[in-house]
Amino acid sequence: MATARQIQYRMGQAKKKLTKLNKEVAAVKTKMKGLEGVLKKAKAAEKAKPKPKAKKAPAKKKVAKKK
Repeated sequence: MATARQIQYRMGQAKKKLTKLNKEVAAVKTKMKGLEGVLKKAKAAEKAKPKPKAKKAPAKKKVAKKK
């Protein structure tokens, strides 16, 4: 059986780990929001850009037949 001190130590370690992970989650959420904004702008720019029209192939010249 673990002593009270050992249990307190483990609880302290778990709290430290939880605090670190919570900070990391907050940072990732902030980064996600920024990336979502960039994605939204990129989609809007892509939608606004006119699509190039397909070019017609040049007419082929007919070769005159020799008689």
